[in-house]
Amino acid sequence: MNKPKKTPHLLDVKAAWHLTPHMIRVTLHGDAITEMRPGCEGANCKIFLPAPDQAKEAFATQLADGPRPTVRTYTVRHIRPELGEMDIDFVDHGDAGPASAWARIAAPGAFCGFAGPGPVKVPEFYADRYLVAADMSALPVAAATLEAMPRDAQGDAYFEINHLDDTQSINAPAGVRLHWLVQMDRTAPSTQLVDAVHKFDWPDGVVQTCIAGESSAIKELRGYLTNDKALPKQDCYISGYWKFGMIEDDHQAMKRAEAAA
Repeated sequence: MNKPKKTPHLLDVKAAWHLTPHMIRVTLHGDAITEMRPGCEGANCKIFLPAPDQAKEAFATQLADGPRPTVRTYTVRHIRPELGEMDIDFVDHGDAGPASAWARIAAPGAFCGFAGPGPVKVPEFYADRYLVAADMSALPVAAATLEAMPRDAQGDAYFEINHLDDTQSINAPAGVRLHWLVQMDRTAPSTQLVDAVHKFDWPDGVVQTCIAGESSAIKELRGYLTNDKALPKQDCYISGYWKFGMIEDDHQAMKRAEAAA
């Protein structure tokens, strides 16, 4: 018997600002956050977006009764349950996407729906060396994973960003080197992360990965890690977060179909 779906939580925007030129941080507030587990930074969540100019009461009714609002998948970047706060980072795509358009004008008084969080992507750290790679869409999960690592961790993290000014301050272990790669051409899929992972100095011992980004690059890297490096599945988090030329709804449907095949 299927369990009834839970109504998403209605959360308020406490603050919003550009963390970097192409990344917007939105701090959400609500009583529901006080009941969420600490340490869920890096976990997926669902953000439900109100229609432009939709009243809060009407949106709350829609969350409870339907129809389902526009929803997008994001990452819990920080959570402060004792304050009822969490931070979600949005890539600024201009007004091209509904989530980016919402985040660009988010301010105190705005609101959204929230469901989650899911499980963290790397729940245990036991490797001799770590390999992290992410584009802008996956920078929050990669940063959260780095900040959760043991302070004596060793490894390399590669970030593909839109502009040099999109570098962020990340509390990574001192032994993990951060490499910032600027994507010069955003009109076609990039190979920079693929090239960087291929050049990673693969050591003896256990390697754990946290790799996410555009699906065509992830598909190539998954094959490389599985076939060339024989990386055990339990040591490898790798996921396509978006696909070039495809909106999220279609990309998620494609991923479900591939998983069921």
